[in-house]
Amino acid sequence: MNWPGVIEAYRPYLPFDADAPVVTLNEGNTPLIHAPRLAEQIAPRGGLQLYLKYEGLNPTGSFKDRGMTAAISRAVQEGAETVICASTGNTAASAAAYAARAGLRCLVLVPQGKIALGKLAASLAYGAEVISIDGSFDDGLRMVREITERRADSRRPIALVNSVNPWRLEGQKTGAFEIVDQLGGQAPDWHCLPVGNAGNISAYWLGYKQYAKGLPRLLGGQAAGAAPIVLGRVVEKPETLATAIRIGNPARWRQAVEALDESGGIITAVSDEDILEAWRLLARVEGVFVEPASATGLAALRQQIALGEIDPAGRTAVVVLTGHGLKDPGTAVEQAAAPITLKAEIEALERYLRG
Repeated sequence: MNWPGVIEAYRPYLPFDADAPVVTLNEGNTPLIHAPRLAEQIAPRGGLQLYLKYEGLNPTGSFKDRGMTAAISRAVQEGAETVICASTGNTAASAAAYAARAGLRCLVLVPQGKIALGKLAASLAYGAEVISIDGSFDDGLRMVREITERRADSRRPIALVNSVNPWRLEGQKTGAFEIVDQLGGQAPDWHCLPVGNAGNISAYWLGYKQYAKGLPRLLGGQAAGAAPIVLGRVVEKPETLATAIRIGNPARWRQAVEALDESGGIITAVSDEDILEAWRLLARVEGVFVEPASATGLAALRQQIALGEIDPAGRTAVVVLTGHGLKDPGTAVEQAAAPITLKAEIEALERYLRG
């Protein structure tokens, strides 16, 4: 039987009526990749069972598709003809794809010059009306929230599909359901992931509480230049090469803190250098290519093990990799070694191989 998408797969655990319309691209069912070589790298004393939840293999290349199937399905049920979001890129691409699938108009606000090329290209390809604003993601979120409130009582209301929309979390929590199923019915000891707008960490905790026999501890990683939860204050001008988490005032801040507290978890900041090192390790040790922000959860786990805050011995950790590497090809090219140029002659190749 073909995988039907997360709503049909987990409908008994989701607040959808039996006759509710479902807009799906068969999202979910992403692999949980065992990573023993990487475990040895970050926990050389051994004992760590490390798994990578590769959300970059969703239809638009990120975890956002889990929430978007739910948000767009609900928008269709409520009769919306237009959806809108602010985005650093992944939400934009996902909203655009699912809106196209549903036949809806889609507007996305993105910070000018702060969106990775792969995400912009996808949003445009799916037919979204991309509006570049002279401001941050937080400015864009404020704008889309206000416009949807202004249009709430009009004949043509606009559906807001950012993670402030509670239906987004209902879809995204299915990631926790899948991890539990893939681990044979148990939650991991540690669940590690990037934290930007904080919807995903909130959603996973909802999912674990609803579905798992045991509960994990949460480890959230923020980029040092965009770490409002770690700092305990809004960051007015967040800066990091990890564009997906370049957010200074997370919409789900309170819920994320509650989830961390309930789980006995940790929220930490990691440098861009540490994020890039984790990004390289994923690709070169385990063959998994992600966008830089996706490596933040691994960078956080590596940091906390090195500091002695997490004892890896006998523990199972799942690191959520939120987006595919082709979301941000520019960074990959910038960070990689330049291609080697040889003459088109076998002797040239022989000389190169001999060193």
